[in-house]
Amino acid sequence: MTRDQLAAELLRISKLQLSDITRAVKNGEKSIALNEVVDLARRLNRLADAVAGRPAQALPASGPDASAHAEA
Repeated sequence: MTRDQLAAELLRISKLQLSDITRAVKNGEKSIALNEVVDLARRLNRLADAVAGRPAQALPASGPDASAHAEA
């Protein structure tokens, strides 16, 4: 991945997630906003792993436990 490709991917990820986070905050949906922040962190970590050449990790199971952490 070239430097320009990395920059473009970071910009794409951040614009998409920040738009979702902003919309959730404006609508007063705290748990959705927090979930979007968690999703942004997960995407950035996966991108960092890909750039570093580390194998992709299994995604955590979604369910009641996942949403409980976001609302805490």
